[in-house]
Order: sequence, then structure tokens, then C-alpha cells
Amino acid sequence: MKALICPSLGPAENLKVVDVEPPTAGKGEAVVDVAYAALNFFDTLIIEGKYQLKPEPPFSPAGEFSGRVVAVDPEARGVSVGDRVLGYCGYGAARERVVIPVNRLARVPDGLALDKAAGLAIAYGTSLHALRQRAEIKPGETLVVLGASGGVGVAAVEIGAAMGARVVACASSDEKLAFARRCGAAETINYVTEDLRARLRALTGAKGADVVYDPVGGALAEPALRALGWKGRFLVIGFASGEIPKIPLNIVLLKGCDIRGVYWGEFTAREPEAHRDNMTQLLNWAEEGALSVHIHAKYAIEEYVQAFEAISKRQVLGKILFQINDRLA
Repeated sequence: MKALICPSLGPAENLKVVDVEPPTAGKGEAVVDVAYAALNFFDTLIIEGKYQLKPEPPFSPAGEFSGRVVAVDPEARGVSVGDRVLGYCGYGAARERVVIPVNRLARVPDGLALDKAAGLAIAYGTSLHALRQRAEIKPGETLVVLGASGGVGVAAVEIGAAMGARVVACASSDEKLAFARRCGAAETINYVTEDLRARLRALTGAKGADVVYDPVGGALAEPALRALGWKGRFLVIGFASGEIPKIPLNIVLLKGCDIRGVYWGEFTAREPEAHRDNMTQLLNWAEEGALSVHIHAKYAIEEYVQAFEAISKRQVLGKILFQINDRLA
């Protein structure tokens, strides 16, 4: 079968499409024909050895996918041959067929297309965990989303709106902000042309923001934290800017606010029942159309350089997919 392989750590140009042996299901596992594999920003880091998850080469990138089950361990429960499923694996999905524990799969409802399902698990799973379990956000609260046009940013905008929050989307261009408005943002801030802290204070008044969702880090973190209100919650999602901020802790003291880490992968392992509840909610919202799971572009697996380049250059609005098995789409 065909697979996109990272033979050694380095830029996307190092990747190769090769033929490999198809997998077989072991104990508690299923084999899935992959329709679509989704890329996330962290894929650009994994292939260069710059992410917290560091697989040994050779490996395939892409941490989530959708497709159909073609084989399953007879003793495993939860999915059957022929089921339409989505799955998440951290890495390894950019290939025609994957083997994966059945507890990392979820059935895709009939009303949800497989291309939409492919990009639902990680970005939307992270954002729902962040807003539900970590921020405990309430209807009417103000949610500030940095990097609001990328995969996790769009997910936070849409989920925040679905949960009744007033969403303030922050991004680096007017095009990205217009997209965020279409996804449910009530207010927008261009942090290239506007002063982030001043605009947030203008939008939230003396009360300040209730929740900041930050997948960017770098120079944006401190002004966003300073715009929080009393007992606000600052969610640390990641550091797409490449810089881990150094926060003056006196701000946290004076505002009585919290800085809360969001580590979705660990959450799924430590709290599987809560994770399953989250996935059920996401699938229901997606089937109903409350979540767009917007697809920026689909690429053939051989177009891996273009796919990674689009993410690295911050050109992506929503999700990038590899379209792998046309017959399943």
C-alpha cells in the first residue's frame, strides 16, 4: 500500500511516498481504509523533531483520519467491519490503511461526510476539552481566541459560539477575521494593525475578558493576559509562534486569575469517559451543522510539499486534508 513516510527528521521536502506492507489487526485493534488524513500545525514540528511527541523515523505524519473499518479483532468491541469511522493517532495516518486501537475510533453518523469527520478529533477535541473541562465556560461569558483562523482557533470560535459565549476572534489579517466572523465570532481584532490589549479593554470594559484561548504564545500572551478580568482563565494551548512566553506572575496575583494548561492527548488517556462524552457532543454538533469543520484544501498524498507549505506559511483557514482513497470519499 502507499504511504507518506518521514525517513529522517527535517523539512517537508525530505518526505517520500513509498510502498509498504499493509497492517493486520492485533489484540484490541481495527484496520481502517483511510479516506482522508488531516494535517495540523504540529505536523510541521513532528517531522523536524521539534514537538513534544517525538516518533523515531521512519514514520508517517498526520494524527487524525476518517475512513471505513475493513478488519477488527474478534474480541474488540465498539466498531464493526464496514463502519464509517474517525480516528486519532498522534502520527501515522498519511497512508492508505492504518491499524489502531478501537478505543481511538468513533463511528461517524450517516449525516456527516467523511471529509468533515477527518479533521474533527484533534482540533475540535482540544477546543471542547479546553472550554468545557478546563475553562468551564458559561453562556454569556467573553471568550478571546488568539490565532482564530487556524485549525484549533476556528474550532474554539465555533465551539465557544455553540456554548453561548461572546467570542472575540483575534488574527493577523482582515481576511482571516472575516472568516472568523462567518464561523461565529461576535467581535474581531487584527493584532497586526491594532493594539491587542487596548482593543480588548475597549470591547470588554472594566470587567475584562473571562477566558483567553491561546494557541500562539510569543508576544501576544502577556497583553491578552492583562486584558483578563477578575478570576479570568487563561488557556495555554500551544506555541505556534515558536516562542514560549515568560509571564510576570504578579499579573496573575493582582487579577486573581488562573493559567490553565490544556493537554488533550493526556486528557483522552486519563479521562476516557469524559473524552467519549466530548466526542459524542462534537459529532452531534457537526452532523447538525453547528460546526463547519471548514476544509481549506484537499491534496493528493503526493502533494505533501504544497500541503505542508500552506500550513507553514500561515495560509490556512481551517483544515488541510490528504485525500487518500477516492472510492471512500
